Amino acid sequence: MVKFIAIIPARYASTRFPAKPLAVLGGKPVIQRVYEQVRSVMDDVFVATDDERIRAAVEAFGGRAIMTREDHKSGTDRCFEAYQKASIQCDVVINIQGDEPFIQPSQIRALQACFEDEQTQIATLVKPFTEADGLAALQNPNSPKVVVSDDQRALYFSRSVIPYLRGVAPEEWLAHHTFYKHIGLYAYRTETLQEITQLPQSTLEKAESLEQLRWLDHGYVIKVGQTDVETIGIDTPQDLARAEEFLKLKVEN
Repeated sequence: MVKFIAIIPARYASTRFPAKPLAVLGGKPVIQRVYEQVRSVMDDVFVATDDERIRAAVEAFGGRAIMTREDHKSGTDRCFEAYQKASIQCDVVINIQGDEPFIQPSQIRALQACFEDEQTQIATLVKPFTEADGLAALQNPNSPKVVVSDDQRALYFSRSVIPYLRGVAPEEWLAHHTFYKHIGLYAYRTETLQEITQLPQSTLEKAESLEQLRWLDHGYVIKVGQTDVETIGIDTPQDLARAEEFLKLKVEN
């Protein structure tokens, strides 16, 4: 049986939204909402942070926090340091973004299911774009797309629309093909996590500013799970306001 641990990287510094993990959403800090969603599915959950204010907030609501270095270049690197300090033996580390307060249990289970395939080294999630999403959403470079193989492995990630549908007007693309939006949740076998933190940046990663391209460049298998759940990530104060409205609608319904 595969044993999992969940780690939630949470930095205090953010160019677009400083102190984001401590922002209040529906009466609770954002990081608490993320933690509670994950804790409803998993026993071993930790917040990995570089700031004492976040550590104190996590421990105040009864969560577990691990202090990590300030100079990590990615959440993946922070996850690995936290895993080492957690001193818990497991098979797979799940990396949960600290700005996803509406992550659903079904999404975490979809990630876990990817490891029923023993060849899976890394797993992530995708969500099919729908016609209702519209062309603007498909073309948004801040929403990476994924090409997925028949055996549910990621072939490529891009900020561009992939694949390009030759001979079809862009306005008709969503009606002729299923495009996949990348949902930024990851899980790694522990030995794989250690290996990928040692890899140098790749040319494709630098071109697209997508860390996962480094892993593909070095031959790692990224298994893809699917979800139909749309989450609301919080990157800016405006996103927080939208999340507040979303939360109110959930309570009212």
